[in-house]
Parts: sequence; structure tokens; C-alpha cells
Amino acid sequence: MQLTSIQTIITILAVALGTILTRLLPFILFPEKKQAPKIVTYLSKVLPAAMMGLLVVYCLKNVTVTSMPYGFPELISIAVIVVLHKWKNNVLVSIVGGTVVYMLLVQVVFV
Repeated sequence: MQLTSIQTIITILAVALGTILTRLLPFILFPEKKQAPKIVTYLSKVLPAAMMGLLVVYCLKNVTVTSMPYGFPELISIAVIVVLHKWKNNVLVSIVGGTVVYMLLVQVVFV
């Protein structure tokens, strides 16, 4: 499907407006000098862990433990991520390290 020039401009403006609105809205609704509502404070504490759990479940949803390699690449990679994070306390190192280990395992070891 080919967009016309007007459609392209409207699409870009809509995306830009949506991005700006979602970035500015929290600062407008919750100014720095005003206390945030309790529900917002609660959500800011529990949502990061909930999202991390959701991502782990999503990543492991298609792992087959009844046939070879029995989920070992995923299990080993998760262990590497945990160890790296406890050791270095750096999210980027943990993510890159776990990804590299996983790729090596699925492409070299568990072929």
C-alpha cells in the first residue's frame, strides 16, 4: 500500500503528537512539587518487577522440556544472567552476557 504525501505527513504528525503527549503528560499530571497519588507510587514500585516477570514468561513460553535440549540453553543463560548481575550489578552486562551465552549454546553446543 502506497501512501500519498498528505497521508504520510498526517501519519508522522500523529506519531509525533502521540510521542510528545505520552512524554509530557506525566509531568503535567504530577508536578514535582505535588505529591503523587498513592496508587501511582504503589505502581511505580511493583510494575518494574511485574514487567520483568512478564518478559521472562514470554521468553520461556515456547521452551520444550520434553525433548532435546530440554530447555538447558535457556536455563544456563538465565543462570549466567543472574550471576553476572549479582557480580557486576550492571543490567547491560547481564543482558549482553546472557544473550552471547544463549547464542553460543544454541548455535554451537546444542546443535
